[in-house]
Amino acid sequence: MYEDFQAVDHWTKETLHCRWTGNVVAIATRHADAVDVRFSVNGHSRVVSLPLTAWVRFREKTGNVITDALAAQIAGRFLKQSIENGLDNGRDISMMTADEVLAGLDTVLREAGSTARLPVLPVMS
Repeated sequence: MYEDFQAVDHWTKETLHCRWTGNVVAIATRHADAVDVRFSVNGHSRVVSLPLTAWVRFREKTGNVITDALAAQIAGRFLKQSIENGLDNGRDISMMTADEVLAGLDTVLREAGSTARLPVLPVMS
């Protein structure tokens, strides 16, 4: 789904190859209450930051947790939409709100059908 995908840049019409490379708890790296989901976009590092409040809200609402694989799908979908809608501006880091994370989570689960159908990480070539 969104762990290894192509997106067409809205402005340049260039096809970009986007590939998930890892999740990092940003508390240690940026002193931020977030999980940074890292991607390689045509060989350049890009990060989509998901606030930890989304994990708390999801757990309170459903009793379930957002897994690393699910976080990668949510962030990948956000990155793809940002590129294709011309909203990314080539930034190295994009930040999602908790509401965007939860909406993206709903969409990813709807597209996948269940968490059992999410691709296994890490991506192996």
